[in-house]
Amino acid sequence: MSKIQSIPVKTIAGQASSLGEYAGKVLLVVNVASKCGFTPQYEALETLYKQFKTQGFAVLGFPANDFGQQEPGTNAEIQRFCSITYGVNFPMFEKVAVTGPEKCALYEALTEAQPEAIGDDGSLRAKLSQFAASNDLPAPRPRPEVLWNFEKFLVSKKGEVVARFCSSVAPSDARLVQAVEAELAK
Repeated sequence: MSKIQSIPVKTIAGQASSLGEYAGKVLLVVNVASKCGFTPQYEALETLYKQFKTQGFAVLGFPANDFGQQEPGTNAEIQRFCSITYGVNFPMFEKVAVTGPEKCALYEALTEAQPEAIGDDGSLRAKLSQFAASNDLPAPRPRPEVLWNFEKFLVSKKGEVVARFCSSVAPSDARLVQAVEAELAK
């Protein structure tokens, strides 16, 4: 079992779990939020999940309230929102911190393993810095910290982080889909 697979997490229902329960599957670990400009990606994440789940793929959603208070709800409220609004059936986990001093162990390991995100050319960082300044929010943290909601970490069947995608890289983006297909083929 890899380091990432052995880190304890809890499902959105509060049950003890770990990524080890998904050993042998390709995973897309995503920090999600219900009130973000990227929130419509839930639909595309569900589509991606449905497309590849029978081939050994899972999307794992980790709600986070780290960016502009865009995930203020309880775990039950988040689950209800995801189910009703976007028909989410992929596994969801309890709300965690993905950046800063309260960052959970899973996101510590993910960012350490893959400090750079595909699609992060600096333009999103600049836009988010302007957004933060105009809304009296903290500026985005420097790399390797997660920049914003809906960053995606691709984890191999062996539990190794093989890619990281910026929030602005949609789940349907050819770079992401091709990376998933390549990992599934291994």
